[in-house]
Amino acid sequence: MIRLAFLALAAMSTPVVAQTPASPPAKLLTWHDLTKRPKPMPDATVDYGTDPMQKVDVWLPKGKAKGPFPVVVMVHGGCWTTSIADRSLMNWIADDLRNAGVAVWNIDYRGVDRSGGGYPGTFADAAKAADQLKVSAKTFNLDTRHVLAIGHSAGGHLALWLAARAKLPTTSPLHTAHPLRIRHVVSLGGLPDLEATASNADNGCGTEVVAKLVGAPTPQHPDVYADTSVPRLLPLGVKQDLVNGREDRIIPFVMATDYIAKAEAAGDTATLHTIPATGHVELIAPETPAWAEAKRLILSDFGKSQ
Repeated sequence: MIRLAFLALAAMSTPVVAQTPASPPAKLLTWHDLTKRPKPMPDATVDYGTDPMQKVDVWLPKGKAKGPFPVVVMVHGGCWTTSIADRSLMNWIADDLRNAGVAVWNIDYRGVDRSGGGYPGTFADAAKAADQLKVSAKTFNLDTRHVLAIGHSAGGHLALWLAARAKLPTTSPLHTAHPLRIRHVVSLGGLPDLEATASNADNGCGTEVVAKLVGAPTPQHPDVYADTSVPRLLPLGVKQDLVNGREDRIIPFVMATDYIAKAEAAGDTATLHTIPATGHVELIAPETPAWAEAKRLILSDFGKSQ
């Protein structure tokens, strides 16, 4: 469900863009442009807990394909806040991947505004939802040998964090012995650096939500970013692609460039794909150049072509 708070953010994604006199102003998509269209539906839903948000939608390729299917773990955004967005915001691109022969494991999780959300709940939910893929893979004929994760906005942070879980210290409440292995992450207008997000008032989520997400320092958890902010866990040893709209007014562009610099300095392979005349919504709309680039990266990873 897309709540009014996210629609308020949408107003930020329709700016008057400075152009040369010969070029007309770019008209960027709003959330209503995306959500007003008919919504495709998943093939199945899996519970990984008892809370209504502890669910995963499964999207399976149609036609004669038998599998095992290549699979993408998909993570929605919405400022880590359940009242802003849930997994259904990703339905349009999940359907597009399904039609291209790729299965989608579209996860949900408790946001910071929900009982049990924040630290460690939001992170633990994302982790458990991802690991449920290993449990359910045989049921849906999914190939877990080469998993890609994709996340939008705040989900970009969680997708990268899921790939970083093997680096978590054993003292962390979020540590698990054998997390799902993710070999490639595509972040769509993500917030990869929580520390930077907390200090940048220009980000569309604000800074207070990060404090709710990571929690207050405690004697047992004195450094709230040690196991929650991806740059603290670099190098990930995982291929990383960041797809960002140059006109995105919700996620400051510097968050992408700064993270890429940190990842490369740590020795990771990280690439920024800048899409002109593109805001935040275009990143998850299947007809856009932004999604075409993200889809190209995904299909290429699985040895497929568009």
